[in-house]
Amino acid sequence: MADPDGGGTLDVLLDVMAEEFSILTRSPILHTPAESGLEFEDVTFPSEDGTPLEGWLIPANSADTIIIMGHPQWCSRAGLPSHLEPWKSLGAYGGNDFEVNFIPDMKILHDAGYTVLAYDHRNFGHSGAANNGFTSNGIFESRDVVGAVQYVRGRQDTGSMRMGLFSRSMDCNATFFAVARRPDVFEAVRCLVGCQPLSVRVAVEQRLLSMGIPLDRLPDLDERIRRHISFRLEDLSPLPAARKVTLPTLLYQVRDDVMTRPSDVQSMFDSLPAVDKALFWIEGTTRRWDGYCHFQKEPARVLDWFERHLT
Repeated sequence: MADPDGGGTLDVLLDVMAEEFSILTRSPILHTPAESGLEFEDVTFPSEDGTPLEGWLIPANSADTIIIMGHPQWCSRAGLPSHLEPWKSLGAYGGNDFEVNFIPDMKILHDAGYTVLAYDHRNFGHSGAANNGFTSNGIFESRDVVGAVQYVRGRQDTGSMRMGLFSRSMDCNATFFAVARRPDVFEAVRCLVGCQPLSVRVAVEQRLLSMGIPLDRLPDLDERIRRHISFRLEDLSPLPAARKVTLPTLLYQVRDDVMTRPSDVQSMFDSLPAVDKALFWIEGTTRRWDGYCHFQKEPARVLDWFERHLT
């Protein structure tokens, strides 16, 4: 990238990137389970710190198992309207300009016999605002994961159900942070499926490279981000938390995702102390959103993981 004024234009761009990184635009909930003929209950429950969270409880007849679904950054429980602006621009540089709809995933899980709790994290969807609207790549959001597990345990109709977690991207990071911080809450959780956990530093590096910005400006951007949210990029890494996750864990990732590098999720997988763990790669695409939509197209491996650990 050329910078004709000797740094000024690039400095302004880094300021804008830091501000956009700090506070995210909410996406609307454009779909509901009713579109797939599913009965559901609108529910609200508190996060660990009291932030009100909104979700859907989708019961399966005679189910004694439940799957808790969070969502990636920028999304809501329903998905992401990234075929529309301004959400289209969020991942368009990586070819991610198509809609993500999570309702088919809920239908697949329901039809496989699982009750489903799908909810919005703080500052997303219909859930409450918190932490001045800042995103933290899972640190603050880990409180929502704790709240969701406690909510399921506290309901009379779900309290004794065997529980699994289906966590994507930011929500997977949040789950790592939550399990590391509150292992007592997760003693009753049987397993985790994690789709595309992400180190923010790696994602930011990839974004800078895609824009032609030299990586020697990364420390400048890092400092700008810290001034907004009080965290450095390294503070947001889920890797240290992953080293404390002993749940049976299945991870998967688009191998050639241009928004990250394979080494990032591989390092998280290698760090997991879980005895029972697996990792598979999605091939033939560079689009991160294909990872988010993979389950509804090829659900067998994820369903097998849940069946093995929840029955």
